[in-house]
Amino acid sequence: MLKLIIGNRAYSSWSMRGWLACRQSGEEFEEFVVPMFDEDWDRRREGDEFGPSMGKVPILWDGECVVWDSLAIVEFLADRAGRNKFWPEDDSARGMARSMAAEMHSSFSNLRRDLPMNVRRTYSPVDLSDEVRGEIDRIMQLWAQARARFGGTGEFLFGDWCAADIMFAPVVTRFITYGVKVPSFAAMYMKSVLSQPDVNDWIDKAQDEPWVIDQYENEAA
Repeated sequence: MLKLIIGNRAYSSWSMRGWLACRQSGEEFEEFVVPMFDEDWDRRREGDEFGPSMGKVPILWDGECVVWDSLAIVEFLADRAGRNKFWPEDDSARGMARSMAAEMHSSFSNLRRDLPMNVRRTYSPVDLSDEVRGEIDRIMQLWAQARARFGGTGEFLFGDWCAADIMFAPVVTRFITYGVKVPSFAAMYMKSVLSQPDVNDWIDKAQDEPWVIDQYENEAA
């Protein structure tokens, strides 16, 4: 059986992506939650299970085969379970979905830094830096293009739930946590993401975690 090691559900956006990918695959998997930055964190991440990723989560084991990095996990599971479970069938839609997933994976560093994920908290709307606002505008542009070109009558970016939605799901939770104002089309999309059963399950499970990381509990400046 597959084994997925993740960090705290409340805070770990990359773990959320890896976990959602495993759920999307339909395969059975064991999940192990490792509290980040606790007193055993440094010792634990030096162990054999974390060695290949140098201590980063998520990390997926399939027997002796190991895959780390959430986007790599998406592709690994797509090869196993069928690419149609993760990517649109249409070539143009699939190309755009992959590009959006890759951009989410490599970009938006200001958003990540200033609005850290915390699915257990909501704050009053915060003042956003120009850099963060620019990145949010780019995300709105991407969402609008995907919805207009390929969303059709579906609820998600490319109609059906896919890997692009998985990659942006933690961004949706950030926008909720920090009261980010978005256009009406984006608000409707965000509502659909938060209602998606696996996303809903992740958020529910996060509420019961006993661990608190103070640096992620302070309202953004």
